[in-house]
Amino acid sequence: MTVYLVGAGPGDPGLITVKGLELVRSCDALVYDRLVAPELVAEAPSDAIRIDRARLSQAEINDVLLRMGRTGLDVVRLKGGDPFVFGRGGEEALALAEAGVEFEVVPGVSAGSAVPAAAGIPITHRGISSQVTLVAGHDPAELDFAALAGVGGTLVFFMGLAALPAIVDGLLRAGKSSETPAAVVARGTTAEQETIVAPLEAIAEAAGSLPSPALVIVGEVVALASLLADPVSDAQHAEARDRFAADLS
Repeated sequence: MTVYLVGAGPGDPGLITVKGLELVRSCDALVYDRLVAPELVAEAPSDAIRIDRARLSQAEINDVLLRMGRTGLDVVRLKGGDPFVFGRGGEEALALAEAGVEFEVVPGVSAGSAVPAAAGIPITHRGISSQVTLVAGHDPAELDFAALAGVGGTLVFFMGLAALPAIVDGLLRAGKSSETPAAVVARGTTAEQETIVAPLEAIAEAAGSLPSPALVIVGEVVALASLLADPVSDAQHAEARDRFAADLS
């Protein structure tokens, strides 16, 4: 019997891994985050214990996982994105390891790459960006803006929407060009996804009405969104299919 720290993916319930979904469907207990798609919570067996993490502190979550793990239950701790990318999965794993409770980490698709991709933004691109910096943006006072402004490549800020004006100000004061392309993607990979693209100096005002959760992307790769994000219409798809079929005949 094991506690499984499972990544649910970035929002779209279809982006959970096959292994993660199998574990949800066979678990005795499910402890899930607020941002986990309801469709995934519903996949747990009808008699499984369901615990919404929203009403618990991190210490209480650790205690719940320890107590249920010790009783021999198969427990799935279902976390948005990947458990080890700003998901506090490391803290829970350490608590379980220190208590001698068996656990396994099941990685998930991280919002850090999936959400930009869903908006047509490749976070790396040959000749444009060869490195990515992932940043927790909820507390700008803790950030080294001089280092972030000079690091190059792509900056991806998690939990940075509320603090976006301070993040922009910090980057500009540290020397980041005001014309650097920037984007905010809200509710990424879901049917409600919204994307705002603007120069760095204007992105906070432009994205002021977007809801959370949202990811902030800063870097030259954002400029590719205008080329990659527009979906092919049904008519264009049908025309391309018919033309290709005609070429083969």
